[in-house]
Order: sequence, then C-alpha cells, then structure tokens
Amino acid sequence: MKSRFVLGAVSAMLVCVQSAYAAQAADPTEPQFRALYKELVETNTTLSAGSCTLAAERIAARLKTAGFPESDLHLYADPAHPKEGGLVAILPGRDPKAKAILLLAHIDVVEAKREDWVRDPFTLVEEDGKFYARGALDDKAQAAIWADSLVRFKQEGYKPRHTLKMALTCGEETAGAFNGAEWLTKNRRELIDAAYALNEGAGGELNAAGKRVSMTVQAGEKVAQNYRLEVINRGGHSSRPVKDNAIYHLAGALEKIQGYEFPIQLTDGSKGYLNAMAKIELAAGHKDVADAMLTVAKNPNDEKAVSTVSNASPSWGAMLHTTCVATMLDAGHATNALPQRARANINCRIFPGMTQETVRQALVKAIDDPAVKVETLEIRGENSPPPALTRAIMEPVEKMTAKLWPGVPVMPILQSGATDGQFLNAAGIPTYGISGIFLTPDLGNIHGLNEYIGVQSLMEGRVFLHELVKVYAEQN
Repeated sequence: MKSRFVLGAVSAMLVCVQSAYAAQAADPTEPQFRALYKELVETNTTLSAGSCTLAAERIAARLKTAGFPESDLHLYADPAHPKEGGLVAILPGRDPKAKAILLLAHIDVVEAKREDWVRDPFTLVEEDGKFYARGALDDKAQAAIWADSLVRFKQEGYKPRHTLKMALTCGEETAGAFNGAEWLTKNRRELIDAAYALNEGAGGELNAAGKRVSMTVQAGEKVAQNYRLEVINRGGHSSRPVKDNAIYHLAGALEKIQGYEFPIQLTDGSKGYLNAMAKIELAAGHKDVADAMLTVAKNPNDEKAVSTVSNASPSWGAMLHTTCVATMLDAGHATNALPQRARANINCRIFPGMTQETVRQALVKAIDDPAVKVETLEIRGENSPPPALTRAIMEPVEKMTAKLWPGVPVMPILQSGATDGQFLNAAGIPTYGISGIFLTPDLGNIHGLNEYIGVQSLMEGRVFLHELVKVYAEQN
C-alpha cells in the first residue's frame, strides 16, 4: 500500500464529514439506516434458533432495491450448514489496477435467554439514549453501517477508485461452529480478495464520566484456544480415601496454572498503545502508571513496571502476553465414591505468532504432574503475526478523528479478544479493527445481559466510517 493521498479530495471529504457530523440530526438518510439496523438486529442469528442466511438475504434485498445488480450480490451457504450462510456484496471501482478494500462484519450473535433479560433480547428497544438488544453492538452495529454505506454510495452514484467489497459472515461467536470468514478464504477467495480489510475489534473509549479518552485501531489480535486437563483414576469407596485422588491432582494442576505467567511480549500495536496511553495517564495524574507504561514499552523484562501496568487494568495486563485461565470444571460421578475422572477447561488467549502446541507444552511444564493429561481441543485457526500498521491506514483515522472529535488521540492496540480477522490475516489479507464507535468501560455488556450501544455513538460511528471508507477508497 502507498500512503499518498489526493490532498484536495481528502480535504473536501473531511469538510464534508464535519458538516455531516454537525447536521446528522437532520440527515435524511438516517431513517433508512434505522430501518436496516432494526431489521438486522431483530433477525435472530443465534446458532441454536436463528438464521444468518435469512439475515444475509434481507440485507441483499435492501442492496438490490438500492440498485445493486444480482451479479454483484453473492449469497453463499455451505450445504451442511444451510442457516449459517452470508453475503458478499461488491461495489466495482473505477481503477482496475487498484486492489479492492474489504469491509468485514459478522452477523451471528451470542445466545440470549428472554427470562434473564430486562427486555426481549431480539426486539430493538431505544431507551434512555441507548439501543438495547442482542447484537445491538456486537457486531450488527458495524454490519448495518457497512450495508448502509453501500446503499448510500449506490444512491449517490458514487464510484470509488478502489472496488469496495462487503462480507457479512456467520460463526464468529461460536467455537466449533461453521465459520463463514474461514470458508470464504478457503472456497471463494476471489470474492473477498483485497489489499486489506476493515473489521471490528477496536473503537473509541469513554471514561466513567462519558468523556472521550481515545480512538484505537486494532493491529493484530490474540487467538482463543481451549485445552482440557484430565485426570483418570480407578476411584473407589469414599469411606476409604487415598492420596491418589483425581480431584486433588486436578486442583493442584489448576493452582500451578494460576501462578504461571507467560513471558511478556510486545507488538508494534501494543507498544504504540503503551506510549500513547502513558500521556493520557500522566495528564490524569497517574504518574506511576504512566512511567511504568513507558518503561514496559522500552524494556518488557522490567517485572516491577509490568506488575504496575497489569494491576492498573486487567485489559492492559492481558495485552502484554499469552494468558490462560480455568473456565469450567467437571469431576466425580457420585457423592459417596472417590472420583474416577476430573476435568477442567483452560481457555487461553495466545499472543500473535505463538503456536497452540507451544502453549500446551508450557502448561505441561508448569503443571509438572504426569497424572494430568493436557489436551488441545479444536483449533479454530492459524495464529499469524499482526499486520503492519502503515501510514496509509493510520493517517485517515487520525484526520477523521481530529475533525469529528478534536483532541482525542488515535493509538494502535493489540486486541486481547478474537475476531474473524484471524482467518483473513492468516490468508494474507491484512485486517484492521476500526469502528469509530465510542464505548463505555463496560463495553456495552457485549456477550452479557442487556447488551446495548449508545444511540449517539452509533450515529457518530456511522458518519465516521462512511466518510473514512471514502478516503481509503480514493487512496493512490
């Protein structure tokens, strides 16, 4: 990628953004966005009872109504997973030599039980300045913004220099399920081939008082991997206890994992985040944390500085290395019998570039008990190095952020969670998390009860992404 811009066009677009932001309450296209967003959110796409295929078909219908020919709308579904299909939509560019840009979002959502929620999780409710529903944020907000932008581009008669592609996929939220992003890389690579992809995984941060703190750009992410610890024993009668007890063996292993720390590692993204966040922490009066961040960025082997950063925020600590934590237990078969089997699930978030087997071996070494078997469960995908953060990616975000939210710093980040960017990066399509959506410290309760997104945050993110994509689409 090159980082040169058509300066006049960029400047004009930024002025347009500023005007659009100031007047977004009167935006005549907002009602159609709200209708698209509501339809997508209220289409149940859980693995247990929903259909991503139906959601994809509904978005395709809206694009067709906007003027997209069927030849540019590619609905797909694996025959073995008919309800887990997706959509690739293409807006052809005017320069055949310019590589495409891919807009990626997943449309499946985490399971939600009505009896646990205050409101029906599959009815979009606007209340107290928030949209509530399962998927209101993760990830139907960005999926709706991408689809809405394509609709508006077509309505405006806009023809970008770079071809724009949108992939709405299923399976991101469920390990072991069919994954549309992975399927496309292996079966229809030509549909999504691009210079790079824009995806979820980062955005704006609000503090507890609602003040904008930062805008982040994700460059790289950890990979989620589950391991099973298992101890098998012949058991016996509980009235005759022995030292060789499967539950005790397992408990000892879990204590050792609790106390084990993987080596500190840094990427360009995490190093850039530490340096930028140090300025914010210093301005907030947290000099000790700021100094520690700068120290870790220079010397990741400084244990005291690492401890200070990690204690200040679990998120910051998780960014610095591979982490493993016990998440599920299963042991014994009767209350009056010695356990014959004890199992635990260990969920690890693996640092970019580290293999699953390397982590398994580290767990085996940390446990140091031959009675405890450590098994790698299903591997979701490859763990690839993070993509390079170029000025061609960062500069447009910096300029757009400065116009919409003056004074808010833009910084890279290594995502401790996992997205479908894992599959695209491994396939050679650099993928960056950019959303422009500001979130409160609770992250809108994503994956939890009463998931929500601020109405203002969503509408501002819509303005931000729509015009940002235009800037990318005109780059040389």
